[in-house]
Amino acid sequence: MSNAYTPRPYQLDAIAALRKGWDAGANRLAVVLPTGAGKTVIISHLAHQMLDSLGGHRVLVIAHREELIEQAASKLLAVDPMLRVGIVKAARDDHADADVIVASVQTLAVPRRREAIRDIGLIIVDECHHAAAPTYMEVLRHFGAWAGTPVAGFTATLVREDGGLAEVWEDVVFRLDILDMISDGYLCDVRGKRITVDTLDLNKVKTRGGDLVDGQLGKALEDSGALDAIAKAYVDHAADRPGVVFTPTVATAQAAAASLRSAGITAAPVWGDMGRDERRAALARYEAGDVQVLTNCMVLTEGFDAPHTSCIVVARPTQSAGLYVQMVGRGLRPAPGKRDALLLDVMGAATRHKLASMVDLTEREIGQAEAGRSLRQLAEEHAAAEQRRALAARIEVEEISLFGESAIRWLRTEDGTWFIPLTGAMFLFLVRDGARLYRMRRWTQTDGVQPPRDDVARPLPEALAWLEQQAKVLAPGAFVARQTRWRQGRPTDRQCALARRLGIRVPPSSTAGDVADLIDQERVGRVLNQLILPAA
Repeated sequence: MSNAYTPRPYQLDAIAALRKGWDAGANRLAVVLPTGAGKTVIISHLAHQMLDSLGGHRVLVIAHREELIEQAASKLLAVDPMLRVGIVKAARDDHADADVIVASVQTLAVPRRREAIRDIGLIIVDECHHAAAPTYMEVLRHFGAWAGTPVAGFTATLVREDGGLAEVWEDVVFRLDILDMISDGYLCDVRGKRITVDTLDLNKVKTRGGDLVDGQLGKALEDSGALDAIAKAYVDHAADRPGVVFTPTVATAQAAAASLRSAGITAAPVWGDMGRDERRAALARYEAGDVQVLTNCMVLTEGFDAPHTSCIVVARPTQSAGLYVQMVGRGLRPAPGKRDALLLDVMGAATRHKLASMVDLTEREIGQAEAGRSLRQLAEEHAAAEQRRALAARIEVEEISLFGESAIRWLRTEDGTWFIPLTGAMFLFLVRDGARLYRMRRWTQTDGVQPPRDDVARPLPEALAWLEQQAKVLAPGAFVARQTRWRQGRPTDRQCALARRLGIRVPPSSTAGDVADLIDQERVGRVLNQLILPAA
């Protein structure tokens, strides 16, 4: 077996998850892995492992593109050269003695072609997000997908709630996020940059089936001069990078290639109805480096494997996160000398449509994309911010609990500083030092802020206890205690007059203690706002 096809740990985990699910009684199970995770390698090892347990039955691998069929057949033989692999598509009908049959769904849609294939004990569907289509459903039913034959589906994008996929796939038994692949070094990190075309009005482009209409989108791109803007952006930001441009129509792909060539970038268009030999020649020239950029009308979203690709231009704005992932995924495979992938997103000046963007590459919540930040950096910064928020929340709970349980009269200013009022001319307060430490301070009207002789940062319980001890020494107990008789009485006329002068609104049911607290919070808050506290 070639080292290139030795299964990675997560690939073995995916196979184990499928087999466990089948053993538990389910039979139509899906695996979702990012583009570049090696789905075909998993398929090959899964077929190889399962053959011995199928009681003489065979494995059927279903794909819908020629490239996917050829890739699957070649990798099956690389994993196990002794396997008998047959291909069924168009004029080819090699299945009689095959252990594993790799077949085109279009060919299997012909009743006599699928009826000739017997003894299938395992079905594997590549790019299984297509499986809710009537052709797939008919083929899957014929081979027993709803009658106990185990089925495995593989894709980079799967939303079971959409398009009837929930009727096909009972469960997603294994899923790996693109950020896991980037962190483990199996995929390149990706950086995004927007190409904003002021004359591109996407608001005039209608939607159909949940996405922008290809023909209208292509015309809008061409009429706005966006293709020349793409060529200029490529020269400015990706002049040394081999890349792929995704466009909505054949005409747009051809025009984009022409704009790139005019800007000095060697480019070639490819599209679905292009002659097979001509398309293979264009792909070979790109692989050899004779062509720097391929422009395409959505034919390179699946089955295209060119790891040296390091720039992806999404000149096909889309509302579909799945389609967006398929496009960008073409540039994330690692290759020698490749540092990262650059993503150029073509945008109009404004749009009413919610378009997919770089943050949709991952299912994790990572906030908004920022210029100069890679996907991994965005994820790490978001995780760090969430951790800080969680820590702050824990500290807040801890503070409220500690201060709330204290017998001493702790108050808090509007900006969150905890303090103990002693007299009108003196109070004690805490200054936060880092995430979980505090320093103790005293303020007097004559001397201002004073630190203790032993000025060290302490954990909150220690700092709180230290200041409470000082409060008991410096002021009468009845004044610093939280529960005293005078606090329960009615506010005095003097208190109310002072509150009015300070602009404090006193609620009707306030006690003398409530008004005293309001006055002290206002007074101490004003003092601290005027101070520039020394750095801890």
